[in-house]
Amino acid sequence: QSGIGVLDDFFLLGGHSLLVTRVVARVRAVLGADVPIRSLFEAPTVAGLAARLDTAGSRRPALERIEHTQPVPVSFAQSRLWFLNRLEGPSATYNIPMVLRVSGSLDVPALHTALTDVAERHHVLRTRFEELQGTVVQHVLPTDQARPTITVKTVEAHETDTAVAAAMAEPFDVEHDLPLRVTLLPLTEDEHILVVVVHHIAADGWSLAPLARDVAHAYQARHTGTIPTWTELPVQYTDYAHWQRRLLGTDDDPDSILTHQLTHWRTTLAGLPDELPLPTDRPRPPISTGNGASTRFDITPELHRRLTHIARQTGSSLFMVLQAALAAMLTRLGSGTDIPIGSPIAGRTDQALDDLVGFFVNTLVLRTDTSGDPTLTELIDRVRATALAAYAHQDVPFERIVEDLNPPRSMARHPLFQVMLALQNTPQIDVTLTDLQLREEHHPSQTSKFDLFFSLTERPGTHQGIDGYLEYSTDLFDPTTAHTLTQRLTTTLNALTHNPHQHISDINLLDTTERTRLLHHWNNTTRPTTHHTVTELIERRAALTPHATAVTHNNTTWTYHQLNTWANHTARTLIAHGAGPEHTVAMALPRSTHMIGTLLAILKTGAAYLPLDLDYPADRLDHMLNDAQPTLLITDTHTTTNPHTTTIHLQQLTNTNTGDTSDGNITDSERPTPLHPQHPAYI
Repeated sequence: QSGIGVLDDFFLLGGHSLLVTRVVARVRAVLGADVPIRSLFEAPTVAGLAARLDTAGSRRPALERIEHTQPVPVSFAQSRLWFLNRLEGPSATYNIPMVLRVSGSLDVPALHTALTDVAERHHVLRTRFEELQGTVVQHVLPTDQARPTITVKTVEAHETDTAVAAAMAEPFDVEHDLPLRVTLLPLTEDEHILVVVVHHIAADGWSLAPLARDVAHAYQARHTGTIPTWTELPVQYTDYAHWQRRLLGTDDDPDSILTHQLTHWRTTLAGLPDELPLPTDRPRPPISTGNGASTRFDITPELHRRLTHIARQTGSSLFMVLQAALAAMLTRLGSGTDIPIGSPIAGRTDQALDDLVGFFVNTLVLRTDTSGDPTLTELIDRVRATALAAYAHQDVPFERIVEDLNPPRSMARHPLFQVMLALQNTPQIDVTLTDLQLREEHHPSQTSKFDLFFSLTERPGTHQGIDGYLEYSTDLFDPTTAHTLTQRLTTTLNALTHNPHQHISDINLLDTTERTRLLHHWNNTTRPTTHHTVTELIERRAALTPHATAVTHNNTTWTYHQLNTWANHTARTLIAHGAGPEHTVAMALPRSTHMIGTLLAILKTGAAYLPLDLDYPADRLDHMLNDAQPTLLITDTHTTTNPHTTTIHLQQLTNTNTGDTSDGNITDSERPTPLHPQHPAYI
């Protein structure tokens, strides 16, 4: 960009974390200085960075093409995907699709030949993976044995989305299949959908731009009857796999990069939660299906502008602000205060990798501490410190960290983190052809590697807004819940930009509609009731199902008829001793069928029952009796009586019932006064 001076701020000019990595790689390649990523955040000008070159570390081993024989060791990341492919079987979980709408007269033979040209150029696209003497290796096939195929499927217009989804979801077996697959859907003579799918073991998100660019260049040449001419790639992925192991060294070397960075991650991730509590709609299944869906959300240009302003004020990146907001939201939703969030990082730390198709992206675990109810500004400072430390230790592959930390393994969840956040800054797929127009289309994913994956992409231009997609596991979440989570995030982002000094606990995640629904609609417990007493309801049940079980205790069972009959006999005895409406009858009995029968008998008299817990201290029981002044106390022979209250022993009631032949329900004519629902029932 013209007009940039040595004192202009890198981030004010639109710099972000991915560009930081490229700047550091450029400095390393041109000046031979290994500048930490933190340096550019702390000194984001040419002048400031230049002043730090004298203290920069020594240059890393050069990444260059080497002569090697087949087979070739895989990279650390490829090793893990190989393991997952063998463990779970072929699946679409790690498919990376690119869907292009092609307008114009498409030369299919030229396209087919162009794909072969690109496979010849990028060796990883004609690589199979196999196990050799217990070690996973790359086997690069000769071009004539690994020509990518184009599957042409004719579909009706209304079947397009289904056909695209099927092409995106077709699984790869990395041991037998080439990692590149192309499906062509002719819609009309001059309109096609091109679905290019590459397995993650051979590519990452960054790879799609050079892949599309090279296919377009080769197609243009083949369509005009010529051979594509391009600058030879400086290295191949096999060179990178060798270089990665040489760069990292071994963990038995105390001075190696691997040892140094693993020490950082052991300390940083010590005591990490095995699983992040999330507001799921159902329990986690024992084995994840990998099935997923996505929902789109939008960050407006105005909110985008305010977020960028907050980032500048706090000396952080836009991604750090977004991460702080996501962590705050998860804390408010009950996920605790120890929030591990996964974040992809390009991993192309050498300039030689810029135009190469391959799996270079690494994953960082950004552990966010939200304890102590910090303000949002304080939280951003915490996130910034954590992120900069992570960037400085990004070389050790995520797979190696998992192996070293050895967290409890489960086929139900992703290790170390279950929520990922990405601010996509990968190069735009910008392809220009003479007689064709290509437009990238977004089609929702039907897989999910994580519980939740928030993927955000800044629109071209300055503060034009951010396109957001939440990819979620359908094992755990319903579409409505996923949509609500995106609303919660945008609410948190708005709260952050309007008042960055408020505490996490002050964020109001509910909008007006939700608040009204929760406080007024769902909380409206008013229901029409009938004027029936409890005793009337029991008596109705005894009449309808007399032989149904009503009460059980140990080996004793009473039917509704037995319960109701016993309560009627007992109620008449209690009425004879003065019990009735507006009176209180205390009951000090152990749990038994007779206790339930006595309780019902008290209600039949119209009196309120006062239960006395036999485990209470004697002083407490005396206080309750003196305070309530019950008319009667019903107890058994083992319970201490109260001298101020008429005491009836349970044995007396049992003996009386034995000789009482009146089975009918108690009527108001038998009570001292009529019984109404408004009379007290329990104290």
